[in-house]
Amino acid sequence: MFGYIIVNKPEMKIKDFEMYHAYYCGLCQSLKERYGMIGQTTLSYDMTFLHILLTALYEPEVEKKMVRCIAHPFAKHPAKISEYTAYAADMNIILTYYKCKDDWNDDKNMRKLLYGKMLNQKGKNLRISYEEKLRKIESCLKEISAEEAKGTLEAEQMAGKFGEVMAEIFAYRKDEWEKSLRKIGFYLGKFIYLLDAYEDIEKDLENGSYNPFREEWKREDFREHTKMMLTMMMAECSAEFERLPILEHLDILRNILYSGVWFRYEAVNKKRYQDKVEENV
Repeated sequence: MFGYIIVNKPEMKIKDFEMYHAYYCGLCQSLKERYGMIGQTTLSYDMTFLHILLTALYEPEVEKKMVRCIAHPFAKHPAKISEYTAYAADMNIILTYYKCKDDWNDDKNMRKLLYGKMLNQKGKNLRISYEEKLRKIESCLKEISAEEAKGTLEAEQMAGKFGEVMAEIFAYRKDEWEKSLRKIGFYLGKFIYLLDAYEDIEKDLENGSYNPFREEWKREDFREHTKMMLTMMMAECSAEFERLPILEHLDILRNILYSGVWFRYEAVNKKRYQDKVEENV
């Protein structure tokens, strides 16, 4: 469930995209410094959003570095680092590790099992640093697995459990902004879970894998019904975001929340329903 919280690049100003990319590179550098090259492979747009959100909200000192990387080996480019970069990197490792465990449980993918073991070894100190947070995340993920095993088809209920996982990820610390950050993470998590299920429905039905939309897929208005659910999730998320006293990087964050998150949804619809139109021609 990665890669949904992205920017809509065509709708961004060049300077805003360059700033976004600098935070993305900053997260990449932090992953490398803390976890080596294996850490860099977990880099995600989702935690880049969290990186920018926390930095914009708490307004720490931000260091600008000029770095090279595997993707850009010949010329240095800017990377933005704040005290929240390391936290986003840690959460990136945690989420990727649990995704590997989930893939192993679902598909017995040996590559993901080995990848997860390497991440677990690299991040062995995270269990000490985030003991309470990890305990809550693991509890939610176990509940999700149990309900999936039972074949529960209450999509919003299932999405809510993943929302609780993301709420823990977004709640950086117990302070005046914790409630709002939890709410943003909760509704983003629900959106991600539902959109992931929406995207994978045909594949899951073909493979016999769990999908909470297994029955709703038969509805004639499945597309519209799902769009309404997703819109409600992002409306709640965005409304809470607008309550935060954020001034810096506001255009970048709004681009993601109001436009970027819908990119994959539109891509799925274009392929799914265009294919059906072509079949009927």
